[in-house]
Amino acid sequence: MSQEVLIVPKRESFGKAAVRELKKSGMIPAVVYGLNEPPVAIAISPKAVARVLASDAGMNSVMFLQREGTDIKRHVIIKDLQRDPITGRLRHVDFMRVDMTVKVRVKVPVRLVGTAVGVKSQGGILDFAHREIEVECLPSIIPSHIDVDITNLNVGDSVRFEQLALVPNVVLTGDAHQVVCSIHGKAAEEEAAATAAAEPEVAKKGKKEEKK
Repeated sequence: MSQEVLIVPKRESFGKAAVRELKKSGMIPAVVYGLNEPPVAIAISPKAVARVLASDAGMNSVMFLQREGTDIKRHVIIKDLQRDPITGRLRHVDFMRVDMTVKVRVKVPVRLVGTAVGVKSQGGILDFAHREIEVECLPSIIPSHIDVDITNLNVGDSVRFEQLALVPNVVLTGDAHQVVCSIHGKAAEEEAAATAAAEPEVAKKGKKEEKK
């Protein structure tokens, strides 16, 4: 868990002109909400946020936000980010307050480990269906990622949510039968591609017959 303290000023002015002024000072707008308390508009350094995102825990890092000029500190996690669609630069950050004694639901990235024998030796194709999974746990034990060893997967094999190895007191939410990843044979992939390609032609043929 990150022990980093980010000191942030409260935002008193809003609108496009205010955002431009923030950017000139090297800051971006952000908001803090949650725990049945009113949201608070703040400003924050995008470099500080980028540093948190680059850490092992990434978006799920638990950190302190401290209001500038006060001793007030709150545990928060990053709940959402907005980036410029062209430059990719951070434009806005949503922080969610967390109580370290209350469970939260967060999405954790899945990391595949190894190369499946079905891909390496059997000519299969890996289908990575879920690259992140929602879990519920205390903020202090949010996993930075979930490892899935795919080394022994053959063509036709799959890994489901219920098969994942999680640390104690971390619980998966959602349908336990959902597939994280699977290995498909090339024949199945080619058949699926052929079917997808044929669907427009069938639709066109149907429309022609209707006109007749």
